[in-house]
Amino acid sequence: MSSTSMPARRRSRTSAKKAGSGFERAQADWLAVRLGSDHVDRRVKTGAADKGDIAGVRLPCGGRVVIECKNTSKLALPTWLREAETERINDGAVIGAVMHKRHGVTAPDQQYVTMTAETFAVLIKREGTA
Repeated sequence: MSSTSMPARRRSRTSAKKAGSGFERAQADWLAVRLGSDHVDRRVKTGAADKGDIAGVRLPCGGRVVIECKNTSKLALPTWLREAETERINDGAVIGAVMHKRHGVTAPDQQYVTMTAETFAVLIKREGTA
C-alpha cells in the first residue's frame, strides 16, 4: 500500500444497523405512497421466524410479498435470496424479493430489487394463479 492510499473505512455494527433501519424506513415509506397503501410499513423484527423487513405489500391477486432489505456495499445475492425465501415460507407469502441499496443513489425508487427467475415468473403470471 502506498503512503497516499488509505485503508477502506469499516462500518461499526451500530452504524450498520442505523443505515439498515434508515434504508428500510425510506423504502417502506416510498412503497406505501407508490402503492397507495396505508398498510405498507417496516415490519417489527421477529427473530428466528423472521418474515422480512417490509410488511403489507400484496400482489394484485391479494397474495403477500416478503421484502428483505439490504444496505451494504458487498453483494451477497445467493445468501440474501435464501434469506428472502426462508422469510417467504415463514410468512406464507406468494413471493419474496431482496430490495438492496444502489450505492451513490438516495432516491428510493431507483434502488435495486433482485429475485429468482421462478419468483419473477410467479410475479408476472396471470393474476389469481400461482
